[in-house]
Amino acid sequence: MKTFLDYVAEDIIRKYGYDLSHMAVVFPNKRASLFLSDSLARTARRPLWSPAYLTISEMFRRHSSLEVGDRIKLICDLHKSFIRCTGIDETLDHFYGWGELLLADFDDIDKNMADAGHVFSNLKNMHRLDDISYLTSEQKATLQKFFSNFSEDQDTILKQRFMQLWSNIGNIYDDYRERLRKQNIAYEGMLYREVASDDTIEYKYDTYLFVGFNVVQKVERKIFDRLQEQDKARFYWDFDKYYMPSGGKDAVNEAGHYISGYLKYYPNELDSTSTDIYDNMSKRKNIVYINSGTDSIQARYISSWLRENGRTGAGQRTAVVLCNENMLQTVVHCLPEEAGNVNVTAGFPLSQSPLSSLVSRLLSLYLNGYNAGRRQFKRRYVMPVITHPYSRFISTRCKELKDMLYADRGHSLAADELSLDNGLSLVFGIEKNGGIVRWLTDIMAEIARNAKDGDAFFQESVFCIHTLLVRISGLISSGDLIADNITLQRLILQLISTTSIPFHGEPVVNTQIMGVLETRNLDFDHILVLSCNEGHMPKSLGDSSFIPYSIRKAYGLTTIDNKVAIYSYYFHRMLQRANDITLVYNSSTDDGQTGEMSRFMMQLMVESGYAIERRTLHTEKDRNIMTPRCIEKTPEVMDRLMSIGYLSPTAMNNYRRCPLRFYYNNVAKIKEPDNIDEDIDNRIFGNIFHLASELIYRQIMQPDGLVKSTDIERVLKDRKLIETTVDTAFRQEFFKTSDSTLRAVEYNGLQLINREVIIRYIRRLLEIDKTLAPFTIICLEGDVFEDVTFDTGDTRHTVKIGGRIDRLDRITDSETGQQRIRVIDYKTGGSGITRKPCNVEEVFDPSLLREKHTDYYFQAMLYSTLVRNNVHYNRNGLGVSPALLFIQHTRKDGYDPTLLLGKEKITDIKEYDDEFRFNLIALIKDIYNNEHDFEPTADRSNCDICPYRQLCGN
Repeated sequence: MKTFLDYVAEDIIRKYGYDLSHMAVVFPNKRASLFLSDSLARTARRPLWSPAYLTISEMFRRHSSLEVGDRIKLICDLHKSFIRCTGIDETLDHFYGWGELLLADFDDIDKNMADAGHVFSNLKNMHRLDDISYLTSEQKATLQKFFSNFSEDQDTILKQRFMQLWSNIGNIYDDYRERLRKQNIAYEGMLYREVASDDTIEYKYDTYLFVGFNVVQKVERKIFDRLQEQDKARFYWDFDKYYMPSGGKDAVNEAGHYISGYLKYYPNELDSTSTDIYDNMSKRKNIVYINSGTDSIQARYISSWLRENGRTGAGQRTAVVLCNENMLQTVVHCLPEEAGNVNVTAGFPLSQSPLSSLVSRLLSLYLNGYNAGRRQFKRRYVMPVITHPYSRFISTRCKELKDMLYADRGHSLAADELSLDNGLSLVFGIEKNGGIVRWLTDIMAEIARNAKDGDAFFQESVFCIHTLLVRISGLISSGDLIADNITLQRLILQLISTTSIPFHGEPVVNTQIMGVLETRNLDFDHILVLSCNEGHMPKSLGDSSFIPYSIRKAYGLTTIDNKVAIYSYYFHRMLQRANDITLVYNSSTDDGQTGEMSRFMMQLMVESGYAIERRTLHTEKDRNIMTPRCIEKTPEVMDRLMSIGYLSPTAMNNYRRCPLRFYYNNVAKIKEPDNIDEDIDNRIFGNIFHLASELIYRQIMQPDGLVKSTDIERVLKDRKLIETTVDTAFRQEFFKTSDSTLRAVEYNGLQLINREVIIRYIRRLLEIDKTLAPFTIICLEGDVFEDVTFDTGDTRHTVKIGGRIDRLDRITDSETGQQRIRVIDYKTGGSGITRKPCNVEEVFDPSLLREKHTDYYFQAMLYSTLVRNNVHYNRNGLGVSPALLFIQHTRKDGYDPTLLLGKEKITDIKEYDDEFRFNLIALIKDIYNNEHDFEPTADRSNCDICPYRQLCGN
């Protein structure tokens, strides 16, 4: 199949020979030049002098003394003109979206060479238009229709605002253009209009070949006319009979109107070479419509589509076109290996890159992460930064930040002295213009230095963001951009959201992955169009403009009708020469999807006469994806399991709850997510209480561990001592600093409430122990371990079991008068234990974990068993009792935390030792049994608070 550019190449060689150095070929976009150059080389089959290749934009820019300004600067200057002419002191970040809309209107006016003075003329008198002699009859009719909607007695707020805006736009337009001209810059339409209006310009080349244009704006037509008059212009239009009004389809496709209009102006290029092109739609085509439930299913379909019908082997003659370019990331990951190196010309949204999320977190840290009054860093802003995957490239800064987390800088460095040279220190002070940009630019430069071996996509992401920041920084330095840090934050995020990462490749080889606009002037044998939905093809084209539709139409400006027509041309031209066409659309109505196929698909189905095959893509996602799977104890898994040299009660309880949870935590070593909130969860609350109680008792007990009631009484009277101790525990467990020289910790509201609750709990614990004194504390936060050897098939294996005991003390039993040791586990939760296990067998029953809290019993009894036989802690062989001290349930007189089995108090764990150890060994053997896989729990209630729930899908 010959492509449009093949026909053009043949015609150029036939008409102009092999010396093309005196001519320029002008395209709507740059990419087609590479393909035409390839076609010329293949057609000539000999050396030739290549023509110059230009885009229409480059052609205009070469003939102007003005330069197209940086987009951000253009908006900044427009913002200044807006404020000057309206007196509205709108911030730049709020204005930015308006500015883009206003700039688009100005650009459209200039590219269509409309009389701006007339467009922006005063419209206060709705019924009488002053001086309308310059209007055509059609324009007058359109305007009268528009103004008929306003009557004299309808002086509405909408009307007033409309008139006020129109009254100012003309002044903004004039002031803005003058402001830009003084700087020798322009927006594109302004530059185009100047070139089109300058009849003195001399054009360099003898001949200009305009190839593949479909929508010609008035500034372009002006140039075309001038070159046509000088006999320097030739035109190659790409269309077929389906578009030709003479073909009877003029009512079908709006694009036909525009193309036929161009032919009226430039008919001389319709020579005999066009006949073959016209006949392309009569070729046999295989067209398939596919209905898909999700975008991801569409992306996965690419793999099987490319493997069929020799599509991968067709190289550049095969194209995957994305109507929704947000699918690019998914599409790239779904390409099959045999596709090899593909050429991607669609831009990847910078906002979807991992680096943009780091920038967002850094901005939040900079603006919200430090409390200047308290001189404290906030965990919720610090932790997202230091846990980001790319934080490794700024590891020194992150370590510094972590060290400073919640630290008081007042004794070492004043807040206003923190600088870029001091780790991740921040230039605080919202009034310092550009500090946030300089800080981010410095970090991006450091990431670039430390990630030289990163993949190309990552490096391109760094380059894009760094370039964007440098542009903003330059505007700040020049005085063009004056904004506080809050405004700059919003501006940076807005710019990132509208920036794409370009992909580079060899365009004339291999499968093409592209957006709709990139298909212009190119032809393919095999084409797969994804997300060909209404809203994507054509794109949702809101008529967003400060100029109403009727006015735009009256003055010949671009309207939504034009935009739809353009997309209609893109769609039909894209399919024109392909014989293998697959169009996929998303039929789902979720997430704002319309679920409708494109209107152009419907049109093709109704009018083309082709037999179109209909298919549907199915997925089994609901049945399979959310079904948790067991982890087989393969040799590799067993090796990792056997390498675990220590089992804690928590690990064994995890196995009892769910073997799969044990695997994720203890074998795969997947960490549970940290709490990065400012609030205190139950675990942190318990840790603070445990540490505070330890610190208190280390101050009370004698060197030999003896605790007397008088010592407890003394502490109870010293509220300041308890408060200071709790503050120390807070500082170490929550604020993560052990610097004892720091001043008192400052708390927010919820933290202050938790502090008061812990103080009350500590006092209650002391009051209970006062009635028990004298007693002896053997250890606080002490470790107890024991090696357990067991059979694993033909071999024996040894594992260490045990853990850390909250408190081990020796008391005199009030009932027997004999001494015994208590293994105490503090519990700060409020549930308590309402139903108690009746025997050891129930303690090991996994089904009773939630009902009878047998996990608490298991831990306390395990520690008691280990202490009973430990000569270091129990050299005299005293009885050992497991105890759970629920601090919220200690109000009853005579409260005793000693555990009961049924109604019997466990005064000595020894009487249960044999049965407990038998069940313990059975549990450990089951963990290491290679015939028992790590299966998900059958009790779904265990999944409610499991941190691995999303991972396993239970």
